Amino acid sequence: MSRFFETTHGIYFDDLDPFAILHNARYVLLFERALGAFWMHVGWGGFQDESRPEQFHLVRSNHVDYHAPVRGVGQVRIRVFIAHLGTSSLRFRFLMMPLDRDVPYAEGHRTIIHVDPRTLRPKPWTDGFKDVMNPWVEAPQAS
Repeated sequence: MSRFFETTHGIYFDDLDPFAILHNARYVLLFERALGAFWMHVGWGGFQDESRPEQFHLVRSNHVDYHAPVRGVGQVRIRVFIAHLGTSSLRFRFLMMPLDRDVPYAEGHRTIIHVDPRTLRPKPWTDGFKDVMNPWVEAPQAS
């Protein structure tokens, strides 16, 4: 079983589209908020801290697959996994689910690249960062 971080987020009236369904753009926003909570949970949430070079990363891609609509106001759970930790990249995997069932409303992933703050060129993650992240990396899936 994979290790994951989970957080709960509210869905509010202004998150909804004209059909009272969670607007598609809000999924990425909620994934972003869950990721922020994950960073704080593992002790890497202090952005603007020059002593933490890992804060210098750029988003390479976001991807969302929508499975079932989130209808109306309420709450959702978001699980954060680390799908891959590379030399300078990291891919998160997300699941958005109702509070009472482990069935996805949506799933997605985000890839970030650690960069040098001056050149914005890829830079390897530090060993300390990898030590903190490695326990969260998902086990390879059997084929």
